[in-house]
Amino acid sequence: MPARDTDPPTPRKRADAERNKQALLEAAAAAFVDSGVNAPVRDIAVRAGVGVGTIYRHFPARADLIVAVYRHQVQSCAQAAPALLANSPTPHDALTAWIDLFVDFLVTKHGLAEAMHSDAAAFEPLHAYFLDHLLPAVTLLLDAAVDAGQVDPIDPLTLLQGVGNLCIGASADSRYNPRRLAAILIRGLRTTPV
Repeated sequence: MPARDTDPPTPRKRADAERNKQALLEAAAAAFVDSGVNAPVRDIAVRAGVGVGTIYRHFPARADLIVAVYRHQVQSCAQAAPALLANSPTPHDALTAWIDLFVDFLVTKHGLAEAMHSDAAAFEPLHAYFLDHLLPAVTLLLDAAVDAGQVDPIDPLTLLQGVGNLCIGASADSRYNPRRLAAILIRGLRTTPV
């Protein structure tokens, strides 16, 4: 007689629960752009079209929601790299488009830096998560552009840091345009004939 499996099957998440979670992440990201990471939970629920209880069911503490939004956006930015490389006319075009996404990611983090420097342990691993996902993405794009002879080699981390530094002034001055500065930086990477 065959042995019985005594462990109950792992329940699959309902499709609507997963949709609600994705809607919450998108709504929270939009609320964070408008109002910072302390946006009222009620506003996020309204944007997502769900009840406040649904937010707390998925994210019991505000730190859980902030971390989930951050991770979701990092993943989206990282996953865009191979798609852009496959669908852009040139690797340089793909790199330029990805840097635009990266700039958008950086300038929409109203209040996240302050939250990450709080004593909330939930935020500690986010910097490593950021590097683990975005460094391979930019490396893929840079390697393709270098191999195609379109840009001069640059350390991928240096590029991420440089773009990050260009984005710092965005929150202090509405006239400051980090995307324009990042575009100048990327144009400056173009291979120059000898």
